[in-house]
Amino acid sequence: MKRLINKKINTVLACLAFLGLSGCDEFLDREPLSDVTPSNYLWSEADLAAYTINQYDFPTHGGWGPGIYGFDNHTDNQATTNSSDRWVPGEWRVPQSGGGWNFGDIRQANYFLETVVPRWKDGKITGNANMVAHYVGEGYFLRAYEYFGKVQAFGDFPIIKKTLKDQKEELTQASKRRPRNEVARFVIADLDSAIQLLSTAPPGGTNRISKYAAQLFKSRVALHEATWLMYHKGTAHVPGGPGWPGQGKVENFSINIDAEIDFFLTQAMEASAAVADAIPLVENKKGNGYNSSTNPYFSMFGDRDLSRYSEVLLWRQYDPTLGINHNVNHYINQNGANTGYTRGLVDNFLMSNGLPIYAAGSGYKGDDYIADVKVERDNRLQLFMKAPGELRYVDKANADGTPVLIDKPDIIGLEETRDVTGYSVKKGMSYLAAESEGSRGSTGSIVFRAVEAYLNYIEAAYLKEGSVSGQAEQYWAAIRERAGVNPDFRATVMATNMQQESNDDLAAYSAGKLLTDATLYNIRRERRSELVAEGMRYTDLKRWRALDQLKTDPYIVEGFKVWGPMQEWYKDEEGNSRLIEADTPGKTANVSKQSESQYLRPYRVNLAPSNLVKDGYRWAYAHYLEPIAIQHFLITSQDGVETSVIYQNPFWPLQANEGAKE
Repeated sequence: MKRLINKKINTVLACLAFLGLSGCDEFLDREPLSDVTPSNYLWSEADLAAYTINQYDFPTHGGWGPGIYGFDNHTDNQATTNSSDRWVPGEWRVPQSGGGWNFGDIRQANYFLETVVPRWKDGKITGNANMVAHYVGEGYFLRAYEYFGKVQAFGDFPIIKKTLKDQKEELTQASKRRPRNEVARFVIADLDSAIQLLSTAPPGGTNRISKYAAQLFKSRVALHEATWLMYHKGTAHVPGGPGWPGQGKVENFSINIDAEIDFFLTQAMEASAAVADAIPLVENKKGNGYNSSTNPYFSMFGDRDLSRYSEVLLWRQYDPTLGINHNVNHYINQNGANTGYTRGLVDNFLMSNGLPIYAAGSGYKGDDYIADVKVERDNRLQLFMKAPGELRYVDKANADGTPVLIDKPDIIGLEETRDVTGYSVKKGMSYLAAESEGSRGSTGSIVFRAVEAYLNYIEAAYLKEGSVSGQAEQYWAAIRERAGVNPDFRATVMATNMQQESNDDLAAYSAGKLLTDATLYNIRRERRSELVAEGMRYTDLKRWRALDQLKTDPYIVEGFKVWGPMQEWYKDEEGNSRLIEADTPGKTANVSKQSESQYLRPYRVNLAPSNLVKDGYRWAYAHYLEPIAIQHFLITSQDGVETSVIYQNPFWPLQANEGAKE
């Protein structure tokens, strides 16, 4: 509670950011939070509204760079100049302290619920009864959100439903981990409570959590747990599996994995259908991407006011006049933002006729030029990837009156503005020049959008029922029609060659084996194409167990065909190439070797031994879950880390600064 009371400014900013100005009037008229004590707080509707919105901590735009549109960096979808230790076995190490094993936000949610729910049930909270119930629902949602983050990071986790006294014995006992499926069920139960209480039209509109947002999130949680149990079954990463570290340490443990998978798939289907049946997809006016400023599907990701888009269920609002702003458009609109799509992602998009680019009769124009790559392709690729010569601003022209156009990708410039792969991100771009001038960005940041529910239902239904029919078929057709792709997914399935797909897509694998089910694979492809640059790729790859093969077959990131006709773009005024290949004697390289590949390999530019990913992304089984810091074992033990009530995650050691042990 002390944390909340001492942060009035942060509370006000959060309120402004999510509600907009009008929703904060009542809050700002209240007594200063510095004068509030626990005994006279959380007795009114306004108290509840202020408390819960102060706990909103969703991934949104912030700091320098491309914001959420760079969250897929360090995957097979996007690359940035610097690599991640997760792709280097032995370099990701157990920390001494810190990490994600903490309970601060969970404690805040527990305090709210254990204080407010009894008062609410006794009718002691003043204000509109429906709104009071709504804010109680927000409390349940926020606790569920925090707990799901722990499941994703650590798997098994303690279930704590109340605030605890600062006593070592009580805290130690509460630190005992419960199996991940039980934690996921606890999250589902909290979301069920939230769904019963939340409004479909909350105060503040889609700047606040709604029933639809909770239903969508429930479908995400359930699908994640179902697929984790399905693909990791028989490993130490699933409760009861061989080598599971909770064996003999978790009290009253039993599990029927198949029954759990079925339960979570059913929950995912029910929750996602509730959203998909109620929320229509935003219209796509198609087009080749030259000027998409009036296309709702494109502008949904770069508009100042996202409340006008039915598909957006929750978003964050910005207002630079209040100091609530970002730099996303300064980077996305003007330069490469130190990110870029991989060749694997770009080649994975279908043609508009529904065929993969390698299929006979696909009509693929090749990749000698970026513009060629986009011809007759899935409209999502045409809209959300830049090509030289496309329009940059609608409200600004050159001195001679000609339009300002997107330039050729700068693959050799400053790191922070570089087009890392040559295939540049356009999702989130605003066509307004003012948005891209310094740190004045005011475009909204999406937290949840309804199309995920469509995708979640398709995947869950196929895994549960073994076919795509009924609602799943309708949802898939709706997604493909909006994307400008032949809605007959069966034509795509028939033309799919899994060996070809394995070259471009890590998700062509599960448990180290190439998928043989082309329908399942294309469900994964649809998700990849629709959610491009929205930060969900790494989580998907982990839940599908799609990284085992990297232990023996590293993944080398590639970008555009720099050693084709486009190399002419990088000549100086005298006609000399500015491209310097790796290992050129006496010079600092800025591109990879032509003899290795025609395609730019950003992590093969520097071939020094210090570049630990120069030979590709590799994987350790331990990396599917995060290590727990040694500090937490020490404070929950009587005589050293080995006696702690906490157990370390599979293959991670109980020594600080040590990498995973296979």
